[in-house]
Amino acid sequence: MASSHSSSSLTISPRKLHYDLYSYSYKEDSNTPLVINVLASLIERTMARTQRIVKNCSKVLSKEITTKIFDCREVPDLTIQSYLERIFRYTRAGPSVYVVAYVYIDRFCQNNVGFRINSRNVHRLLITTIMVASKYVEDMNFRNSYFAKVGGLTANELNELELEFLFMMNFKLHVNVSVFESYCCHLEREVSIGGGYHIEKTLRCAEEIKEKGYTQIARVML
Repeated sequence: MASSHSSSSLTISPRKLHYDLYSYSYKEDSNTPLVINVLASLIERTMARTQRIVKNCSKVLSKEITTKIFDCREVPDLTIQSYLERIFRYTRAGPSVYVVAYVYIDRFCQNNVGFRINSRNVHRLLITTIMVASKYVEDMNFRNSYFAKVGGLTANELNELELEFLFMMNFKLHVNVSVFESYCCHLEREVSIGGGYHIEKTLRCAEEIKEKGYTQIARVML
């Protein structure tokens, strides 16, 4: 019989998420914000939909929805969840930063209809939007070079991505209170489906993935 400790189920209630979004403690030993789990799952589902679209569409349509913007030469061997956790570990960006980053990702995709989130661009898109969101939300921030190290990029690469992102967003970065709250409500609705939000994790696989990912970007780790 398999051990009950071989896997675990993390249940996030809307109440927990709401409390975390609006009352998060910024202590050094703070736990990873719950919004990271939800955001990772949402993006993974978006990527899965993109794969189905590309698979089912004709070659012509597939070419139309493919873009080289933010594409990396080699797909990082690091899950979205692990990548977001790494960003949090080294930047300590609070939940509001990830919500604003989610707003930016949504706007970016709406403004650029040919763009589709996939395994080749998701990591660069995340580190760019989180860095820009952090600059918008936080009073004090790390330099671009620091975010680049955290994200596994060079400073020049991240600078270029940030500039490209800003122009493609038409510099529309303002997120008012009502918009922020609407996205928070959307995240809460996501976790309320079925009376709770269940994220299944196999601990052994998760650790292997993290080790591989951390080894791959060891050259730029702090």
